[in-house]
Amino acid sequence: MPDFKIMYFQLAARVADALDILLKAQQEGEGEFMDEEPSPGLKVIAIKDENRDSE
Repeated sequence: MPDFKIMYFQLAARVADALDILLKAQQEGEGEFMDEEPSPGLKVIAIKDENRDSE
């Protein structure tokens, strides 16, 4: 019979590794984007979250 506890922890570790890889890739992409010169006509638009309570 397989040891499901060991299998679960191995899976959880691999998922955590995958999340770390994705987070690092996102941060590097954001860093590269922020280092570039702004594109002409580029606008930043704030989107109000209507589901969020007023603070």
